[in-house]
Amino acid sequence: MLSPPYVVEDLLRRHAPQVLGALVRRYGHFDAAEDAVQEALLAAARQWPDTGVPENPRGWLIRVAARRLTDALRAERARRLREEAEAALLPRDAFTAPPPDAPRAPAADDTLTLLHLCCHPDLSPPSQVALTLRAVGGLTTAEIARAYLVPEATLAQRISRAKRQLRGVGFQRPEGWRERLPAVLQVLYLIFNEGYTATSGAELRRADLAAEAIRLTRAVHALLPDDSEVGGLLALMLLTDARRAARTDAAGELVRLDEQDRTRWDRAAVAEGIALVERVLPRGPVGPYQLQAAIAALHDEAERAEDTDWPQILALYDLLVRIAPAGEPMAALGRAVAVAMVHGPEAGLAEADELTDALGGHHRLAAVRAHLLELAGDTDAARAAYQEAATGTLSRPEQRYLRIRAARLTPGPAGS
Repeated sequence: MLSPPYVVEDLLRRHAPQVLGALVRRYGHFDAAEDAVQEALLAAARQWPDTGVPENPRGWLIRVAARRLTDALRAERARRLREEAEAALLPRDAFTAPPPDAPRAPAADDTLTLLHLCCHPDLSPPSQVALTLRAVGGLTTAEIARAYLVPEATLAQRISRAKRQLRGVGFQRPEGWRERLPAVLQVLYLIFNEGYTATSGAELRRADLAAEAIRLTRAVHALLPDDSEVGGLLALMLLTDARRAARTDAAGELVRLDEQDRTRWDRAAVAEGIALVERVLPRGPVGPYQLQAAIAALHDEAERAEDTDWPQILALYDLLVRIAPAGEPMAALGRAVAVAMVHGPEAGLAEADELTDALGGHHRLAAVRAHLLELAGDTDAARAAYQEAATGTLSRPEQRYLRIRAARLTPGPAGS
């Protein structure tokens, strides 16, 4: 039976981390294993739409990737022994040993172990994030670069260096989570963000990524149930993902938070998220994920947009901006919106304009400015800002939404 390309793509994204984990656990050689997995994924993407998805797609991918990897390892070993033979005049059959057998499909999910490996302390924090997004999240280099606000070439180099640094590192069950926790949480946060609002493509969200981020965060929370930031991140994901059904209208177009039908929100997820916030906030020390979760809870608790407790949200943003990592301007952009809702759109615009150096050219700054300009009644400037934001995003749903907002502000014919 033929398989639609989007079905194949979803399957490949879901299985890729587990296939990579199986190879690294069996052979080591993270960099070579990742290359072999990419070759297997490419082969599947070419074959499965025509031949159908195998009964055991993960097993198929593991077998194909293992063959590619063992071929590469055999060639590398043969090259190395050939050089040694030429130097030491060893017999040429010294390098004809067969490779090890291909690994069988793992009984357990290796994704969490792979996540732990990618956040190895020998890697720099940016490398940990980039490598995990690639290996565990299945994001492309371009998607990671956009999510991380760095050039694509920089990300490609960072990932290559990280894979080289992991050569020889054993694939073992996770230990020492505490030292790797900041990188692990940042990775899960970025994977969820990419799943909730895709940075590119025809779909607004990538449900598989958002669900995988929540699943992995639940797993980390089960390992560290008393860690307030792990609980805060899980709460933030649940409270945000609870709104997904109301984010688009019947035509599939994006709906802004204050215009959403709140009866469509997932109240079970909201209740779970709020309960987590209430549990972790008193523990301290307060971290950025707890604060963002508390902000999300205030939005989700409001029955109507006009009931939102904006003064309390602004107070939380004031604290968030103070403790957010250096060079992280998105918290300040969120604060600018809160300032506008409490003190008026002009005050919010003044805050947003101060972020031009940090976020100049990013479509989210232009979109926020457009919204605040519209609230301030400056329709011409708002229309231009919406159009600027539309040209700055690679997400087609966001482009449509922003262009619709701009078109609504276009003056009609004279006398109409």
